[in-house]
Amino acid sequence: MNILRQQLRSSAIVRPLHRTVYIPPSQLASVQSYNPRPPRQKPAPESPNFYTARPVYYDQVASLEKAIATTRNSLKNLHLLPLPDFARQSLPLLHPVWKSQVEMAKDFQDKLTTTRYRRVTRYLNQLNDYHRIAETAGHLTLASGIRNIIELFESGNKAAMLARGKRKKVVLDEYGRSYTIGKRKTSSARVWMIPIQESVQKLAADSPEALLGLDGVRPRKPKVTPATILVNNIPLNEYFPIPADRERVTRPLNVAGALGAYNIFALVRGGGTTGQSDALGHGIAKGIVAHNPDLETFFRRSKLTRRDPRMVERKKTGLPKARKRYTWVKR
Repeated sequence: MNILRQQLRSSAIVRPLHRTVYIPPSQLASVQSYNPRPPRQKPAPESPNFYTARPVYYDQVASLEKAIATTRNSLKNLHLLPLPDFARQSLPLLHPVWKSQVEMAKDFQDKLTTTRYRRVTRYLNQLNDYHRIAETAGHLTLASGIRNIIELFESGNKAAMLARGKRKKVVLDEYGRSYTIGKRKTSSARVWMIPIQESVQKLAADSPEALLGLDGVRPRKPKVTPATILVNNIPLNEYFPIPADRERVTRPLNVAGALGAYNIFALVRGGGTTGQSDALGHGIAKGIVAHNPDLETFFRRSKLTRRDPRMVERKKTGLPKARKRYTWVKR
């Protein structure tokens, strides 16, 4: 009975197919030395932002932050920061024109959201303020270094964008004439203006001026006539028979106190009498400013040199006029 039990126990034992042999670590060194393919070492990334989704953007932001910190420390060492408010307001204005969101996205090699674009422009505006301080204080080396960084982010058409909205200066020709263009609605007026040469007359020997020892000549006042303004080679009072139209033409001359002081020749085209008179007045106002630049601020505040942008509203389909409607009929 005991012999049968021992045989059953020996048959029930499951022996492993392969025996695991323990190898000391000291013996593995000789095996690893004969490995024909050593493990490949990955080169270190050039930037710590390599593993981010936008490495170029974050590299630029990091460089801007570093430039701001370095510039701030330099200005503090030069005792230019912190700057009082009255001193900051007296600094000359610099008008940078940064690249657009699309242009910066091409430089950053990725789509640039509005939030990230505003972050970059905020850093650039801060650098621009530091550039104003350094340039005004006379530290040209520091100012040129900041300028080199700013130029990388400025738009290529900066000059054209800064000149936008500025009125071109009217230049007088060799005869002292000015050439201006006025517009209103669909009318346009080309205006040539030249000051009237004041003629002088000799004084009599027994005149009060001669007895008092004053100059021997007296300027003759120019004769004020509507014919001094020719519109399409026709006198003003004949071309514009309505007094309101003539008043719109002569209003800039009345405001400047120069009625009869200029010979004016104009060519008007398009529109009706109201639009042509307003266009002619606009051109005359610009010509007066060309001859007398001191009146530029006054005319601008009076809106005499401003082109009236109001236009006739277009007619709509299904309506008799722009806003007039036909009478609704039920049947």
